[in-house]
Amino acid sequence: MNPVTSDTDIKDIPLADGASSSQEANRGLHIERKFTTPGSDPLDEVKYEKRSSRISNTDGSTVFEMDGVEVPAGWSQVATDIVVSKYFRKAGVPQRDENGEIVEDENGEIVTGPERSVKQVISRMAGCWRSWGERYGYFSTVQDAQAFEDELKYMLVRQIAAPNSPQWFNTGLNYSYDIKGPAQGHYYCNPETGVMEESDDAYSHPQPHACFIQSVKDDMVGEGGIMDLWVREARLFKYGSGTGTNFSSVRGFGEPLSGGGQSSGLMSFLQIGDRSAGAIKSGGTTRRAAKMVCLDMDHPDIEEFISWKVNEEKKVAALSAAGYSTDFNGDAYQTVSGQNSNNSVRMPHAFFQSLESDGEWNLIWRTEKKKAQKEGRKPEACKTLNSRDIWDQIANAAFHCADPGVQYDTTVNDWHTCPESGSIRASNPCSEYMFLDDTACNLASINLLKFYNDQTKEFDIERYRHAISIWTMVLEISVLMAQFPSKEIAKLSYEYRTLGLGYANIGALLMRMGIAYDSEEGRAICAALTSIMTGDSYSQSARVSENLGSFPGYHK
Repeated sequence: MNPVTSDTDIKDIPLADGASSSQEANRGLHIERKFTTPGSDPLDEVKYEKRSSRISNTDGSTVFEMDGVEVPAGWSQVATDIVVSKYFRKAGVPQRDENGEIVEDENGEIVTGPERSVKQVISRMAGCWRSWGERYGYFSTVQDAQAFEDELKYMLVRQIAAPNSPQWFNTGLNYSYDIKGPAQGHYYCNPETGVMEESDDAYSHPQPHACFIQSVKDDMVGEGGIMDLWVREARLFKYGSGTGTNFSSVRGFGEPLSGGGQSSGLMSFLQIGDRSAGAIKSGGTTRRAAKMVCLDMDHPDIEEFISWKVNEEKKVAALSAAGYSTDFNGDAYQTVSGQNSNNSVRMPHAFFQSLESDGEWNLIWRTEKKKAQKEGRKPEACKTLNSRDIWDQIANAAFHCADPGVQYDTTVNDWHTCPESGSIRASNPCSEYMFLDDTACNLASINLLKFYNDQTKEFDIERYRHAISIWTMVLEISVLMAQFPSKEIAKLSYEYRTLGLGYANIGALLMRMGIAYDSEEGRAICAALTSIMTGDSYSQSARVSENLGSFPGYHK
């Protein structure tokens, strides 16, 4: 391990209650059992069956196939195909015979291969969360730690709740199978010392976070610059995560450069990032390209950004007319850019005020904006547009290709929970995570249908609240054990410990209840379930803080 002792050394950051970061003295939390009984393994209470999983291309060719996998009998084939093709570890897992004994070859070496049972995947995740939590004082007793693990196994095998994909991909591979893998340039904050360290391998500290927001500097090849961002994105995509960035710091097309000449503009660099993401997602079992590209409305290249995807779609239409395939995996889409990100424009209140008065909207060179802010004056415009014209461009582009999306910059920051630490400038790819640049969030979802009884027409509020508390702890422990693609993200994730908890199947729940989705009653139920989730998650967070200390950024 290589401690980073420069300005990223954060061991002296005070916790809100003045406790040390190691938190040697704590009481730990008591874990209730709502689903399980002591001494009974929840995974043994489910009926299993052997199935085959096969993923095919549209032409019938096989992408993935695996026979004889053990899955719960109640799982659908779709669920089977997802967990087997994407979440099963495909190499390095000790193989066992029909009696559960480790298989050895003629030289006495352990035979390794893929995971072959859902029980293996669930056990490695739940066991890993329990192990890290127990090691760092999250539980009052061993019995509480066991209850935590058992309750999680019960919920996972019965599809009551699930974490985000990177947990399935990465969590517990080292804990259960001693899989390490070469270091990939990740960093983590040592929970005992608060010191930033470079990871020795890929899995001792897994990458369980799905959602990242990364910053980018107006620099081509320097640390934190444009090309460096593509490398950091690649680290995330490789392990199944997604990332978003606001590119408004990058100079626009034709903007003067300090060394002479003019900038090639933002769009040329976005095309490089788009190609990089497309190449990364093209192979491997965990690799994907989930990215968000945001741009402020006053950026000089905003018009080109707005029309980027819709113009590329026109190229696809022309290629299709010439005989090329319009399939998303076909030649036509592979020859155009802009297909590997969601794009959004960041709109302040000032733009809507200009829109309402049919006013003008100024675009500003990046260097001029920075200089004006420093001098405390209003920046000069490099170009002036009619607000309604640019609004029409956004609407037209979104109508044809669903991008760009709109993020309400002023409103988002009005609701900011940590405004003293900087502005919210971007989101993750799906926009459910909005926070500071260079932070990450790990997610979990609770399945509402599992708490509704069709016979009694009742929703089990107490078990729902219990699940919220348990999964809040899972997400908190996941921050503790995680590694991150840069020093900056590792630092801020340690300081703010952002978590993301949600629910699934609100629409299906309302249908089962016989309540219209678009109704006052439906919205009231949705609001109630959301409020309960928020309140109980905050309540559990407070209990963790009472025992282990508040997150360091809370003090600010």
